[in-house]
Amino acid sequence: MDIRSLTVLLALLPVFHLHAAEPAPAAPMGAYYGARATEYPAWFKDSFLHLKEDIDEARKSGKRVILMFTQDGCPYCSALVERNLSQREIEATMRKNFDVVAINIWGDKELVGLDGKTYTEKTYSAAQKVQFTPSLVFFDETGKTVLRLNGYVPPARLQAALDWVGGRHENTMAFRDFVAAREVPKQASGEMIKQDFFLKNATDLRRRGKPARPLAVFFEQKDCPDCEVLHRRVLADPDTRAVIAKFDNVQLDMWSRDMITTPDGKRMPVRDWVRQLGVNYAPGIVLFDAGGKEVIRWESSFRVFHTLGMFDYVESGSYRKEPSFQRFLAAKTEHIREAGLDVNIWRYADEPIAAPVR
Repeated sequence: MDIRSLTVLLALLPVFHLHAAEPAPAAPMGAYYGARATEYPAWFKDSFLHLKEDIDEARKSGKRVILMFTQDGCPYCSALVERNLSQREIEATMRKNFDVVAINIWGDKELVGLDGKTYTEKTYSAAQKVQFTPSLVFFDETGKTVLRLNGYVPPARLQAALDWVGGRHENTMAFRDFVAAREVPKQASGEMIKQDFFLKNATDLRRRGKPARPLAVFFEQKDCPDCEVLHRRVLADPDTRAVIAKFDNVQLDMWSRDMITTPDGKRMPVRDWVRQLGVNYAPGIVLFDAGGKEVIRWESSFRVFHTLGMFDYVESGSYRKEPSFQRFLAAKTEHIREAGLDVNIWRYADEPIAAPVR
């Protein structure tokens, strides 16, 4: 090779090197559907977020305080405002009997808790173990938590909560009995909806064997429209069914007197265990890890994305290193979208990914 050819070759080498070092084009991000902005009512309290002062001010007015935990883009928060608070009776009851204080679970505003400690909205939400938005925490006049609703509940159930707390019924009737008096038919008929992943005749819920599997307990009842929605429009999703299949799944009638052995080894009727757990609504689903410890529960009107996410949160073991379910969901969402797949946090199994929020 003559000197001229060698010079030309050496000149081209940096070009080849640059092309070889260029990364492959990134796959386009998947779309994100279902988020929705929420405008909260002007009659919510404009609080300085000093909770003891809020409770004292409410008491002097004959009211109680509700903390409403929210986040930006939350379609369940939007549903609460647009479907629940827009109803005349709900708004009237809430405004008459409560001061409502909104807290953004990712917010940085300073907040003084009932323990006198200073937090941000974000750190206080984490300290209160808020896993869902909206979550409503009802306080009495002393600052004691009387009731907590984790996640969106439909209007009738919210009205029941407002009437029970606003009417000071906590010392005379358990909330689940108050709800039952309104919701459960006197002679419930029919059968609960069966699934092929439910264990048959399961009465001993202790986690035994090597390796033991996590446990999902579905608390339901007969003549339950919300149970119908859960089974027909959420649990029909193939991906959700696939992760549920990795659990021992047990369906229990929450009003049954049948005897069971709980995951911690106690022998009692189902209805007593329900009362002990504090499960107020059907359907309610409580997830336990392979050691029999409760990890997460919900009694809310969730769609496919959150239902699948909660089972995945437990089955994957992510709850051990990430205590925030919301952070887990955010990371899961980004991972899916980075793979070029779309995410819709508001869809049912019988709706397309790109279904609009309604």
